[in-house]
Amino acid sequence: MVLTYDDTYFMKKALQEAEYAFERGEIPVGAVIVVQDRIIARAHNLTEQLNDVTAHAEMQAITAAANFLGGKYLKGCTLYVTLEPCQMCAGALYWSQIDKIVFAASDSKRGYRVLGTKLHPKTKVSGGILENEAANLLKRFFQKKRKG
Repeated sequence: MVLTYDDTYFMKKALQEAEYAFERGEIPVGAVIVVQDRIIARAHNLTEQLNDVTAHAEMQAITAAANFLGGKYLKGCTLYVTLEPCQMCAGALYWSQIDKIVFAASDSKRGYRVLGTKLHPKTKVSGGILENEAANLLKRFFQKKRKG
């Protein structure tokens, strides 16, 4: 039996990371970075735990992947992230020269596209993979936060 890995499979792994963030009181965004169908980095938001506004899931994943690969460029890699990257993360992804970004939910207020942030010209992007699941997790988080 041959296992096939696709965008949905890897986005489910990113959603697991987002669930970990949710359980820890962090905004539930998760990310994984993949090279040749192998996850080399898993991360979720740590801004509250680390008291660091730059500790977004993507930033944590970029650092972990670069450490794994032994270099700063993520050529040949794909980032799966549950929310469209912000302009800070898009900037870091630009410099990493990552091949592909796949995101679940769009961010109509703070996403890199609405803010006009550029990615590396060779980076491919697709969105909407498990969008409802990711958006619902974010809604649940903010509803819980407003009640609490």
